[in-house]
Amino acid sequence: MSDYQNIRLEYAPPVAKLTLARGDKLNPLNWSTIKELKGAVAEIEGHDDIDFVILTGEGRAFSAGGDLEGYIHLYAHPNEFRAFLNDFFEMLNSIEAARAIWIAAVNGPCVAGGIELLLACDMAVAADTAKISDGHLNFGQLPGAGGSQRLPRAIGMLRAKHLMLTGEMIFAEQAERWGLVTIVAPAAELLSRVDALVRDMQGKSRVGLKGMKKLANMTLFEPYEHGLKLEMDYVHTYATTEPDATEGLMAFKEKRAPAFKGPRSGDWK
Repeated sequence: MSDYQNIRLEYAPPVAKLTLARGDKLNPLNWSTIKELKGAVAEIEGHDDIDFVILTGEGRAFSAGGDLEGYIHLYAHPNEFRAFLNDFFEMLNSIEAARAIWIAAVNGPCVAGGIELLLACDMAVAADTAKISDGHLNFGQLPGAGGSQRLPRAIGMLRAKHLMLTGEMIFAEQAERWGLVTIVAPAAELLSRVDALVRDMQGKSRVGLKGMKKLANMTLFEPYEHGLKLEMDYVHTYATTEPDATEGLMAFKEKRAPAFKGPRSGDWK
């Protein structure tokens, strides 16, 4: 377990569990927490034996969002506020671009900055008691770390505008229908459901998982036609250089479980 003040980071390879650990305050994303999260992402990326990260909150909330009282000071000091935004932006981007698969385990209220954190993850599983809201406009705020761009891509423009313009809080079941989360589990079973999801993915090729994440993320950054070409080039390299690609075919042919071995050398990009 690493030494942080606002978060807990625990390792059980191939899984790391990252917990927002200010449950008494509903796990606010203040600047010090964001800096710790940024450091934790970099730390996890340095562990080649970590393929999955479970991100959750302590107590009854995932995260109630930013530290609104702290913003009073930041708004009066524009250079500090810009540095804060840069840290928040870079932290979320580093999760999105990480080698590991990040899974948000939404255990309770997930609001404003909390939804921005959720949207940077690769998957989201919610407790049936969880509630999710953009919530920025409820206090006259705007998203500043990518939420206005990621939310429409995740659930479509009309639904995203509904959440952003109304600040409405939706229950987990509606979030699932809208595609904001993909699994809803009883609150007492949330982490065990996430663990089962991780165990299922552990049977996949490590290098294939990372490659699939990279391909999916291309849709966020590349024009459609260019993305199609990049996918073709990417799969050509994977299929012709990585043993896992051929191993999967041989396992199918021989009617056995595949024995994936990971990247041929180093970490396949």
